[in-house]
Amino acid sequence: MGNREEKRNLETIPVGSLGIIALEGCKPLGQKVDQYLVKWRAERESEHKDSLAFSGYQRDSYLLSAKVPRFGSGEAKGMILESVRGIDLYLLVDVCNYSLTYSLGGQENHMSPDDHYQDLKRIIAAVGGKARRITVIMPFLYESRQHKRTARESLDCALALQELVRMGVDNIITFDAHDPRVQNAIPLHGFETVQPAYQFIKGLLKRVKELKLDSDHMMVISPDEGGMSRAIYIANVLGLDMGMFYKRRDYTTIVNGHNPIVAHEFLGTSVEGKDMIVIDDMISSGESVLEVAAALKARKANKIFVFATFGLFTGGLDKFDKAYKAGTIDRILTTNLIYQPPELLEREWYINCDMSKYIAYIIDTLNHDSSISDLLNPNERIQNIVAKYKNGEL
Repeated sequence: MGNREEKRNLETIPVGSLGIIALEGCKPLGQKVDQYLVKWRAERESEHKDSLAFSGYQRDSYLLSAKVPRFGSGEAKGMILESVRGIDLYLLVDVCNYSLTYSLGGQENHMSPDDHYQDLKRIIAAVGGKARRITVIMPFLYESRQHKRTARESLDCALALQELVRMGVDNIITFDAHDPRVQNAIPLHGFETVQPAYQFIKGLLKRVKELKLDSDHMMVISPDEGGMSRAIYIANVLGLDMGMFYKRRDYTTIVNGHNPIVAHEFLGTSVEGKDMIVIDDMISSGESVLEVAAALKARKANKIFVFATFGLFTGGLDKFDKAYKAGTIDRILTTNLIYQPPELLEREWYINCDMSKYIAYIIDTLNHDSSISDLLNPNERIQNIVAKYKNGEL
């Protein structure tokens, strides 16, 4: 890998001493991010290294110690166990980590997204306005699926964003927001929604050999109209055609509060004999994506690769095992931005895309007050890795 790829050449003075607090549900990711930062900063050459502005620039770890202890009633408090005065602070939180538990009236209670969000606010409250700047890195945006009104209902995502900003958060960085327009709730503050397009392509090319990356042999599919822009981006950078499905619903009946889906209708050119990249922001239960895969197979598609930023797998892994055995899907790629159960990581059909280096780049660059625009558009890196793949260098 080139030097630019490994270590960004940051000439500016850091905003303040760097500090990261990884909330309990995000510890493993936080540790990986920290390792990159420690390594890069130890290696980075700068004539200013010894000046006061760079004090604390090289450390053994940038992770600050914090905890959220609970009372027997399930109530809690945020505690930060070292100084955060004047620090450029980055908080990492995974609201989807359902594996964590606490005692509630003697019962074991699993943490919900609400619990994680509340703990994030507790840590911000514990900072007490003493940090120089607070950036929240929340890969799965809390309540992002509740982004618009269709009836008399709450707008939870907008409320949460406004609440964080009122508490003194300067920037919110999320990944692949379900609908990026939620940022309109906080128009005067930083909000970035980052796409893991490069990590998906890299994950696929490193693990799957002999793919032909051209429009005669491959196509990108959006499983619904909402995810079109993701598919269009991947199709454009790889030079492929795209197609999409839309859900045909029966509006005359209501089942479980919804109009039932009658069929997944396809729009696009022929998929026959081509490999498919199906891209979406999340796999929840997985019903939709497996139906789409089956519909593509019925149209004589070749291999099917599913890219989804967040693999929630709320209905377990059995149906994916069956689909893999039946040849309906070939590989599923999701990221480590949210909790991954150990059994998922063992699956033959699963490819894990590690996002820790990318997050470390973002933190490192922001701490130096440099632009992250090149990180948000990974086209150049994608072209490089595709070229390597085609030359057999991967």
